[in-house]
Amino acid sequence: MIALHCTCQRNEKPSREMGGDGGSGSGSGERTPEGSEEQQKRSEIYTYEAPWHIYSMNWSVRRDKKYRLAIASLMEQYQNGVEIVQLDDATGDIRSDSALSFEHPYPPTKTMFVPDRDCVRPDLLATSADFLRLWSIHDDHVELKALLNGNKNSEFCGPLTSFDWNEAEPRRIGTSSIDTTCTIWDVEREAVDTQLIAHDKEVYDIAWGGVGVFASVSADGSVRVFDLRDKEHSTIIYESSDPAETPLVRLGWNKQDPRYMATIIMDSPKIVVLDIRFPTLPVVELQRHQASVNAIAWAPHSSCHICTAGDDSQALIWDLSSMGSGSGQQPEGGLDPILAYTAGAAIEQLQWSSSQPDWVAIAFSNKLQILRV
Repeated sequence: MIALHCTCQRNEKPSREMGGDGGSGSGSGERTPEGSEEQQKRSEIYTYEAPWHIYSMNWSVRRDKKYRLAIASLMEQYQNGVEIVQLDDATGDIRSDSALSFEHPYPPTKTMFVPDRDCVRPDLLATSADFLRLWSIHDDHVELKALLNGNKNSEFCGPLTSFDWNEAEPRRIGTSSIDTTCTIWDVEREAVDTQLIAHDKEVYDIAWGGVGVFASVSADGSVRVFDLRDKEHSTIIYESSDPAETPLVRLGWNKQDPRYMATIIMDSPKIVVLDIRFPTLPVVELQRHQASVNAIAWAPHSSCHICTAGDDSQALIWDLSSMGSGSGQQPEGGLDPILAYTAGAAIEQLQWSSSQPDWVAIAFSNKLQILRV
């Protein structure tokens, strides 16, 4: 295991591999063989094969449910599926509990457990698709708790592209939709708190940056920041070079240092890192992927590390401690990742565990892999 702290220096050599041999694993729940017991402790990969192509995935944050994840399907039919899986770190097996598997209308564009580290709230899972749904997780079954429709004028709403659960205020969930809106829900009241026309085109992702501050990205090529204390205005932090042709599809807000966020451009191998104090000018552009980037995840325990993954089957971890705030100056030759992992296919999902910060989960094809970093 490599400890990630801001004192890490940028690696001038080719990046080292994380999680072992850089292969795609050797079957459901198996450890990758290593040369010594010490190496086994340091470099581990666990693999789970789902019965379908994995589309969305998320770690649980509860202290009593370490190594638990939710995964959801991508099937070209109305009925899709969600499984809750658990790693037994003693045996290395990732198991799905059939009692906690359930059918879901349409592929969930995102799944997310309630941000409740101390287990003081009911165990909930949220999913987004045609509606925002809340599911109650019990020991032996899962039941639908709420189906939330943000359209006051119809029993249907525009498909939801993503959502984010507010860690600082867990009663709030923000959703993004193809109908250009962002909706802030009070999930305790199961009611809309605020709905904003956020962009000129489809909104593809949303992320909280604090109690009442969130950001969104859109097909209009912009990153916009909203403060719920002033709902009439937003701040454009960044616009892609040709907004008409370059939609922004994903957004990650640095949880340790909310001055920084990162976004990815549709069909682009580039990751753009932004400092909200210096709008329009990227702090750094990460350009070592060889194909489109699909997912980004900031380290939950470090303000200067980010993981990215894409169609080149690569998951890369970057140390951004050398970036100059607002300078827009790239390191000579560009920044290199400090760790790299090669999966067996294009990586579509990536999540960094906030409760177990030395573990990252990736999804490609029908495989879920948990990697020690």
